[in-house]
Amino acid sequence: MTMAEHTGRATAIACTYIEAIASKDIDTILEVSAEDVICTSPIGKLSGTQAFRSFHEGFARMIKSVNILAVYGDDDQAVVIYEAETHPVPRAVTVELITVNGGKIASTDVIYDSAPFAEYMATVKRH
Repeated sequence: MTMAEHTGRATAIACTYIEAIASKDIDTILEVSAEDVICTSPIGKLSGTQAFRSFHEGFARMIKSVNILAVYGDDDQAVVIYEAETHPVPRAVTVELITVNGGKIASTDVIYDSAPFAEYMATVKRH
């Protein structure tokens, strides 16, 4: 397959995914994700839609806004770069490497600087 024959399926799915993150649309995030989706991030590795749902529900509660900086990819993988303004951290630049299989997100590797979030958590009083 030549570059001209690529349809950019992963790129299209990644765009749907990141737009769903920005709008806090957890159902759409799960619709484009495989049942056995794997997510690796600075807070650990999780698998399956239930764990992925919990991960995104937690993130959605923190988000004030998301600014999509770039999306690159092809049929099998995409890279999404975005800037999230969150309640604990005013500017969190995040990169996700998304792998697609069978038209669904099979895995995502989430890369961000977790230090500002850890610093914030150290100041929060436990209930």
